[in-house]
Amino acid sequence: MIKGTFPIDKFKGLKTPFYYYNIELLRETLETVNSLISKYGYHQHYAIKANANPYILRIIAESGFGADCVSGGEVQAALDAGFPVGRIVFAGVGKADWEINLGLDNDIACFNVESLAELRVINELAADKGKTATIALRVNPNVDAHTHAKITTGLQENKFGINIGMLPGVFEELPKLKNVCFTGIHFHIGSQITDMSAFRDLCIRFNELQDNLEASGITLENANFGGGLGIDYYHPNHIPMPDFENYFASFHKLIKQRPGQQIHFELGRSIVAQCGSLISKVLYVKEGEVKKFAILDAGFTELIRPAMYDAYHHMENITNDGTIEIYDVVGPICESSDVFGKDVKLNEVRRNDLIAFRSAGAYGEVMASQYNCRSLPKAWFSDQL
Repeated sequence: MIKGTFPIDKFKGLKTPFYYYNIELLRETLETVNSLISKYGYHQHYAIKANANPYILRIIAESGFGADCVSGGEVQAALDAGFPVGRIVFAGVGKADWEINLGLDNDIACFNVESLAELRVINELAADKGKTATIALRVNPNVDAHTHAKITTGLQENKFGINIGMLPGVFEELPKLKNVCFTGIHFHIGSQITDMSAFRDLCIRFNELQDNLEASGITLENANFGGGLGIDYYHPNHIPMPDFENYFASFHKLIKQRPGQQIHFELGRSIVAQCGSLISKVLYVKEGEVKKFAILDAGFTELIRPAMYDAYHHMENITNDGTIEIYDVVGPICESSDVFGKDVKLNEVRRNDLIAFRSAGAYGEVMASQYNCRSLPKAWFSDQL
């Protein structure tokens, strides 16, 4: 079994469970994406919801990325991390007044608007401040992302975006709203997408929509295709970053980009997932009548994806190279759903061994909770240990 490289000696004395980030891999990933978006003249806004660790955010901001935010707290985190205000975009179906005002007060680049009702509120709040808010309309293209139902966002039944059939009514009202400036269209069809045909379908839908809008005299200065590119959770050692080259090349081939039109993306998971691991200690090895359990000090309070999405994370016993045995790997939380994996192959597990959950840099630390009155996990970084 090929294992990841961890500074085991430096882990001694650290309180588990904790998150460990390979900063060298993060920087390599950022450089790869920057090289490709420069090649095509695209713009990248990092989706902060994937991982909002302040140190991670500072590194991403320093790389030249913009920020994609879905809450006022994320807007503030982007500002604190040094993302330029002119590259911060703000999406989300339920923006509170204070969140909109935070964006207006800081002159962020764009609000990605998800309903006519929201558009009217932004116009009203901007008018109160004597400002004009730059907006894009988040369109629900009714494209199936072929991913887990809980992370699909581009179908008509989902709460996100404005259905294409409702756009004429929105464009009819836009000229009446004097304190918003329409600048383009925004999409986001889902997360952990590994079937590139979903992105192909999105490009086709965009091209059709753009043609129809231009026939009505509406031009798009900006087109934002969101994110959603998936990673390989099964082979983190062999495939430490996704196929960004094919991803961007596919859009370049399929999008009918107009002269001067700006193309934007909002990748999150694919930027940070593979650089992060959750490190947990074995509390007990419990021998049942039909199962052998490895009971860890981490639970779904530290990594909720398996419980919430039935998600898979590659697990490694990083302190023991014994023979392979089969375990149900579980946490200490008082819930039956606190199970990381059943019939997991691990090198022989003993009390106090360290188990690494790979590809946990996205939707891991950022979704941690204090259920059962537990403490939030600490984060450690490869360039600081």
